[in-house]
Amino acid sequence: MRAVILAAGRGGRLRDVTGNRPKCLARIGERTLIDRQIRALRRCGIDTITVVAGFRAADVRRSCGAGIDFVVNARYASTNSLYSLWLARDLLLDGFVVLNCDVLFHDQLLRDLLSSRDEDALLMAAPRGQSYGDEEMKISVRRGCVAEIAKTLEPDAADGENVGIAKFGAAGAHVLVEEANALVGAGNVREWLPRAFGAFARRRPLHVVETRGYPWIEIDFPEDYWRACADILPAIADVDQSVDRRRAVLVPAQAAASGRTLHHV
Repeated sequence: MRAVILAAGRGGRLRDVTGNRPKCLARIGERTLIDRQIRALRRCGIDTITVVAGFRAADVRRSCGAGIDFVVNARYASTNSLYSLWLARDLLLDGFVVLNCDVLFHDQLLRDLLSSRDEDALLMAAPRGQSYGDEEMKISVRRGCVAEIAKTLEPDAADGENVGIAKFGAAGAHVLVEEANALVGAGNVREWLPRAFGAFARRRPLHVVETRGYPWIEIDFPEDYWRACADILPAIADVDQSVDRRRAVLVPAQAAASGRTLHHV
């Protein structure tokens, strides 16, 4: 499967944090956002990765290193994520996973999405008691599938929030590209990609995969950035350490139960 990272925008609301760098090059801990996403994809077995870059595309290319394909959105200042993915449409038709570049997430979220039995699905966060405002890309769910997805969805009608990571099988990719073609052809180049997701969901089931409490954050504002650094990144590390501790206990116990002896060199 191919992965497409949408990284064309400048992220002007983060200028106090990133200066003149693109949003995807915001540094969280020792690594940039896009570096963390590329590493997560590779850990999940995806090595065919395309980045759609725009603002300071040459800097993004240098940061990503070897083995990454690039599509350049030269109209990044006057378009949005729908147009960026549409530019890569010829690469999508065998199936793909798409990521917004501004999402910091635990790898398990990506694993859950990729291992879902449903070919077409997106990640949705639905914490209890969550209240939504104008900024969140809200989702209404019916029978486990997207019924509506939009920032303008009434908060009381929302069942969760779009994380910004979705996957489509080959058949679904053809439908999504058709919807993107129609939207772009009608001049809707400033639309968010979920506008096409909503059109897709009216033709074909788009399933939701919930985050199950694993840490993640979309970084739009400086306060999101500082929360990512202070809270979300340590929470990701805590989950990984907890998993490592459980493995350290389980492996010797399983070996003892099977009658095998572990030899340490």
